[in-house]
Parts: sequence; C-alpha cells; structure tokens
Amino acid sequence: MDSLTLLYIPYPTWLKPEIIPGLPFRWYGLMYLVAFSIAYLLIKLEIQKEKLPVSSEEFTNLFFWAIVGLLLGARILAAFLYDPTGRYLRNPLLVFWPFDEKFRFVGLQGMSYHGGLVGAVAAIVLYCRKKGWSILEWGDRIVAAAPLGYTFGRLGNFINGELYGRVTSAPWGMLFPHAEKLSLRDPRLLDIARKAGIEFSSPLSLANLPRHPSQLYEAFFEGIFLWALLWFLFRKRKPFPGFLIGVYIIGYGVVRFFIEYFRQPDLDLGFVIRLSSVDNPPYLLLTPWNFSMGQVLCFLMILGGSILLVLFSRHHRNSRRLSQPSSLPKVNLRKLRKRLK
Repeated sequence: MDSLTLLYIPYPTWLKPEIIPGLPFRWYGLMYLVAFSIAYLLIKLEIQKEKLPVSSEEFTNLFFWAIVGLLLGARILAAFLYDPTGRYLRNPLLVFWPFDEKFRFVGLQGMSYHGGLVGAVAAIVLYCRKKGWSILEWGDRIVAAAPLGYTFGRLGNFINGELYGRVTSAPWGMLFPHAEKLSLRDPRLLDIARKAGIEFSSPLSLANLPRHPSQLYEAFFEGIFLWALLWFLFRKRKPFPGFLIGVYIIGYGVVRFFIEYFRQPDLDLGFVIRLSSVDNPPYLLLTPWNFSMGQVLCFLMILGGSILLVLFSRHHRNSRRLSQPSSLPKVNLRKLRKRLK
C-alpha cells in the first residue's frame, strides 16, 4: 500500500515532553498550572457574581489546600493501587522521590484521578469546617469549574505520548512513538496492520500499530463536555445545595467508564474483573464484559454520586421543613398550669 494512503494519523514528531530540551521543565507540569489557573479564575468569577463575603486571601488558601490534597491523594493512590510490584509498600519514601536510580530528575511517575478527587475533597471539607462555610455550596462552585482544567491535564498526557488507547483500525487511530510494539502473529493485529498500511518485513515481526488517541477523547468529554453541562446547564438550575456535586461525580464516572473501553488498561493490572471467556488481550477491545481498574472506580463513583444526590435532597427537604414556621396553635403556658393545678 502506498505510504500516501496510510489509514492512520502519525503522531506529531515536533511534540516533545520537555518545554526546553535538556531542562527538567515539562509541558505536563505546565498543563497542570494552566488547569489550576483556569479553575481558580472561574471560581473567583463566581464569588464576585454572588458577592460573597470572602476575602481573596481566604479563597486562595482554600484553593491552595485543595491543590495540596489533590496532589497528595493522586500520587499516593497511583503509587499503592496501580503498582503491583509492591515497590512503594516496601519503601514508602519513594512515593514522592522524583529521581531515578541514577539520580536523574524524572518527576513523579503516575497520578491517579480518583486519588486526587479523594484528597481534594478531604482538604476542602476540613477547610470549610474550619471557616464555618457551607461545604455543599462551596463544593458546587468548585465542581462546576474544575472539569475545564482536565482538558489541559489530558493534553499533557497526549504531549507525553502516554495513556494511549487500544489498537484500532479506525482512520483516526494514531501511531504513538513510545507505544509497545506488538507481535503480528496475532491474525487480528496482522489484519489491522494491513488495513492501516503499516510496513512490516514478515507476519512474525513486531510492529507499532495505530491506537485510539484516548487522551484526546478524555480531554473533550471529561473536560469541555462535562464542564459545559455543569457550568451552562445545571449551575443556575440546581434544586438544592450539593446537586452539582452529585451530578459531577455521576457524570465523570459515566464518561470515564465508557472512554476506558478505548484506553489501554495498565499492563501490570490488565482487567481486574473478567466476566467473559473471550481471550481479550488488554490492547484490543473484543468484549464489553472485561473491566479495568479505572472502570471499577468509575462504577463506584456513579453509585456514590447517586447516593449523595438522594442524601443531599433529603437533607434539603428536612432543612426546609424545620425552617418553616409551625402551624400548630400557640399554647398559653399560664392557663395550662392553672388547669393542671
């Protein structure tokens, strides 16, 4: 097949993880800064519109501790849940050690969204309790702004060429330069290679095959799409405090659950739940009944978000009921005492 008719998209060769080659400044870290800045500005805008009696220092402190909780939770869960070797259990100090065995700076390898969510929630709850602020109201403000930042985090993954998807013959499949080369002895992979116009010397060789650009799927659906729903559709129509929190948790869980079908599971973990007898290697989507760790956590998010919506709704109804004036007739205590005598 002529190289001009390749049925895949080559990964942009000009994209490099380092902003300046040779220096330890990466686009991934910069994307995190952009994400935090956007969330900060959106929440700040909301505070100004609502004319809340909150100083800039107080809000900055809340945001700072939320970021600290996020980073701690994201790193800790990634280290202990997604590392089956037990390396971090044996030496927990390595969780935050940014150098490799040769003392080269490599940064912190691996962050978990679900761990970051738990860490951020814990920090926000503690700070709001300290200040006497409504946890549900502040939670609604934060989750309405936060998803837009995910867009840039996932773009950072794309620039790094990591967290790529499963092998595909779709014309928008992308050839990631650092993806694992696969054996074409598998006839399914051989067929994909031929359809995509991948050159190979023999059917017994290894080849780098097109993958779903799942980082871009996540950048759009977990970021722009979910943010637009929360910010423009639900933000001004929430029926009770905490409604956006529940919708966010459910929405992210649903979106991420389905995108996980196109994202390759961690090779060390593979599918943690197998309900199908189909021989399904992690780099192919052959059945919807094998689930990755990410899908298990997303299912728990959907379940947890649904429970929270019910609890927040009941809490709101009970609060309104208690705040309404009683319709019972007032009792004259003096007359009641005389009658009792």
